Amino acid sequence: MTSRKKLQGLVAATITPMTPDGQINLPVIRQYVDYLVNKQTVKNVFVNGTTGEGLSLSIQERKQLAEEWVCQGKDKLDHVIIHVGALSLPESQELARHAAAIGAGGIAVIAPFFFKPTNKDELVSLLQKVTCEAPDVPFYYYHIPPLTGVKIRVEELLEGIKERIPTFQGVKFSDTDLLDLAQCIHKNEAQQLEFLYGVDEQLLGALAVGANGAVGSTYNYLGRQTNLMLEAFAKPDLALARKYQFLTGEFLNFVIKLGPSGRVQLRGHGQLHQQEGRAEQRCPRLHQLPGAGERDEEG
Repeated sequence: MTSRKKLQGLVAATITPMTPDGQINLPVIRQYVDYLVNKQTVKNVFVNGTTGEGLSLSIQERKQLAEEWVCQGKDKLDHVIIHVGALSLPESQELARHAAAIGAGGIAVIAPFFFKPTNKDELVSLLQKVTCEAPDVPFYYYHIPPLTGVKIRVEELLEGIKERIPTFQGVKFSDTDLLDLAQCIHKNEAQQLEFLYGVDEQLLGALAVGANGAVGSTYNYLGRQTNLMLEAFAKPDLALARKYQFLTGEFLNFVIKLGPSGRVQLRGHGQLHQQEGRAEQRCPRLHQLPGAGERDEEG
């Protein structure tokens, strides 16, 4: 791999814009990029992940979104990370090849969550088969056990992983187990890996144990505020950093109290985009509509 800028700071887990009839709305992405950079001071994105409903999209839709983000992000974004995980290994490999071909800044892979890997070797073997299809692209393991049910600790996973997956660059760590995160960071300091935290309301705790940055949905609309928290933490002004973290918590607590319909509306970003002079509305896929399931989780 050629020399690259380190991935750190905030990474927006992008929402997939859709038309009222459920088609992906590609023309919006150019405005979306400008909004993130100019209004939220966020210059990194994570595409087709949980927030973007990647696993509810077709392979063709995922490719189209990846292409548009890479195209529109050129010379504006620092990193475009494409999530290529899928329940089907051949599909994941196909998406990895495509991400490499279009010049993505990195790929991420979630653990399969129907037929799950039961131990570290099974998981690493699967990740290896995907990443070998993009041999020059930095790879991030997407760790989100609350949704996948795969409980393999990242601390264990990282032992010897660079020997088997040379492109391994770091972890999107979307779990509340800060002990596991801290051990990962402590034991791998010499390797200069990137640990990106994925639980927005607990980011300050992750920064305290050494996280390099964060991937999250709230950075789509609270990016500027969260960057102020990062600045306060770096000074260090922990009292000010806590205030910003508490504000994020209060906002998310309000959204949670709205119930599933409130979270769907938040994902839709209709209100937020209207404030920026745009009336674009995002309609979620069926599984995120009110009444489509017992739980509505954000990852």
